[in-house]
Amino acid sequence: MLLITGATGFTGGHLAARLLAEGERVRVLVRHPDRLAPGMLNAEVCVGDIRDPDACARAVTGSDVVYHLAASYRETGFSAEDHFAVNLDGTKRLCDAAGEAGVRRFVFCSTVGVHGEVAGPPADEESPFAPTDPYQESKCEAERYVHGHGSPMERVVFRPSGIYGPGDTRLLKFFRLIARGRFFMIGDGTPRYHLTYIDDLVQGILLCGRHDRAAGEILILAGPEAPTLNEWADIVAQTLGVRRPRWHVPVWPFTAAAVVAETVCAPLNIRPPLFRRRMDFFTKNREFTTAKAKRVLGFTPLIGVREGMARTARWYQNQRLL
Repeated sequence: MLLITGATGFTGGHLAARLLAEGERVRVLVRHPDRLAPGMLNAEVCVGDIRDPDACARAVTGSDVVYHLAASYRETGFSAEDHFAVNLDGTKRLCDAAGEAGVRRFVFCSTVGVHGEVAGPPADEESPFAPTDPYQESKCEAERYVHGHGSPMERVVFRPSGIYGPGDTRLLKFFRLIARGRFFMIGDGTPRYHLTYIDDLVQGILLCGRHDRAAGEILILAGPEAPTLNEWADIVAQTLGVRRPRWHVPVWPFTAAAVVAETVCAPLNIRPPLFRRRMDFFTKNREFTTAKAKRVLGFTPLIGVREGMARTARWYQNQRLL
């Protein structure tokens, strides 16, 4: 039995669908079973929250491998306390329960965000932690806990870079702005942003769960390219058959507006219209090497940015989102 948390999310949903298609026995721990995709009808559903020790104990019982992908993400209106309650405390409970239940391997999804801004790109697994927000900080602490867990259970930590592909709408606004000629670059557009196409990431996660040499490792999973933001925007424009506007605007006014928006909206429990995190996207270098994952697992991402963006654009168009 394979347990997956976060199966109602983008990556967890793709992972569960892939395993089920291969004929594996899959159990999913979810809070909202009505949000499961139709392709997961054959999964065994365990309803519960990873913050609940009893739910964790039920979910891991009889499991051979646990793929822990559930998390509170940055821009969901969660407070710092919420991030730590889910990403750290929830991970502790699930990892402890897995160790007590005799689970053979625990695969934990972290993030390359634990490295913050990459000072000397490309960063690797030994690059220092430099988290810049509660989401990244909680992932750092969860990594440390999983990696140092005292049980004989095998542990694997993987750090994915930016994830995209059909079924995900986080890039939709970016596509729409370029398609409508309303896009402008904040800053000079020279920072690099490393993306990972969903199929490549799922393949890497499966290697983390299956490969003998993965046990005890921390591994970065990323795509074959890390284009600059200017290059990325050009690829999207070419994919859509439009011209990309060449407007560039300074960063500081938007950063200041983001600080104000977060300060005002947080006490009111309102989602801010602008986040400092979004400004990081335009200013921070995030380029990584997957040399270790290739050496240890044979991980070889196949989908470059141009092909991945074309597939994503077609999905948006088929869904009439563009």
